[in-house]
Amino acid sequence: MAAKTFSLINFFWRWLFAFVLVGLTYNPTDFSLYRWVSDVLPDFSAITPLLAISSLLLLIGWVMYLRATLRSLGLIGTLLAVALVAALVWWAFDMGWLDRGNQQVLAWVGIVFVSLILGAGMSWSHIRRRLSGQLDVDDHDGDN
Repeated sequence: MAAKTFSLINFFWRWLFAFVLVGLTYNPTDFSLYRWVSDVLPDFSAITPLLAISSLLLLIGWVMYLRATLRSLGLIGTLLAVALVAALVWWAFDMGWLDRGNQQVLAWVGIVFVSLILGAGMSWSHIRRRLSGQLDVDDHDGDN
C-alpha cells in the first residue's frame, strides 16, 4: 500500500471547500442560495433551471460533507465538536470579542465554525491516522 500523506494544506483545502459550500448556501450578503430562493418563493413558476442546478450541486456537497463528518467523527464526536464551538462562541461573547447586536458578524462566525466542523469531519480519518498510526476499515484497499 502506498504511503498516504496528510498535511495542513490538505486540511486547508477541505476547509476552504466547506467554507464555500456553507457560504454559498447562506451568508448575510445578497449572494447566497438562501437569498436566491427566498426572492423566488412562493412563486414556483419563477424557479429557473440554473436555480435548480445550483440547489442540487449544493445539496450534493452538503451530503458529501455531512456523511463524511458523521462517518469519521461519529454522532457523539460531531456533537462534541458542535459543543466545543458553542463554548468558544460563548467565551468570545464573555470576553467582549463578539457583539450580540452585530448579526452580520455573527453569521460569518457561524459560517466559519460550521465549515471548520465540516472540514475537520472530512479530514478526521487522515488526522487520526497521522496521530495514532491506525487505519480505518475504509482505508484498506484490499491489496496484500
